[in-house]
Amino acid sequence: MTTPAALDAPAPLDPLGQAAVEPVERGMLVGLGTGRAAVRGVRALAARAACEGLRITAVATSRSTEALARELGLRVLAMEDTARVDLLFDGADEADGSLRLIKGRGGAMTRERIVARAAARTIYLVQREKMSARLGALAPLPIEVMPFARASVIARLRESGLVPVVRTNADGTGFVTDNANLVLDAPIPAGADPDALARTLDAMAGVIDHGLFLTEADELLIEEGERGPVARLERTPRRR
Repeated sequence: MTTPAALDAPAPLDPLGQAAVEPVERGMLVGLGTGRAAVRGVRALAARAACEGLRITAVATSRSTEALARELGLRVLAMEDTARVDLLFDGADEADGSLRLIKGRGGAMTRERIVARAAARTIYLVQREKMSARLGALAPLPIEVMPFARASVIARLRESGLVPVVRTNADGTGFVTDNANLVLDAPIPAGADPDALARTLDAMAGVIDHGLFLTEADELLIEEGERGPVARLERTPRRR
């Protein structure tokens, strides 16, 4: 088990993780995303907290992130008792130049959106190869669905022009989210309007949430290569 004291040892330079947590200040409540990029931010945050005596608290968007944060010595609160978050950092599976995202490869998109909507400022982390001129060109769209509604949602999605596939684990068992739901992965057809698709999914009975994060990002940090320079895109003005 890693202890806070162990974080005093020198760590490999991680410009992306460090850039994600640079705005964090003493006393903040910080939202922690899910996935590989978010993990780098969590590790950088824990290192800052240990080295600088930075007193912060956190909320996590998944059980796996919460477990890591606690292991690294961060104080984690339950989101169900939290109305507002000062700052969220999270990863994305795909992004475009308008700061629109596809998320959900880790299956945590519902909790990730809840924390994002509660956050005063959101920062998303991607590598350059995840930037796309057409949202959906690189990654299928994850859709979280109640098991009870699986067949009806699949039928409705097909009527809407999508071809969903039920996500499975490596051993062939069905993937289940932290909310005990299923995930359908559906490629976005070329020419589809992401805004219209999001509205369709939002109105579909049995769909809990989906991976189209079209307005949630205030800032996008883009890593150039492995541990390379970090570029920044910002939404002006911010959401709030």
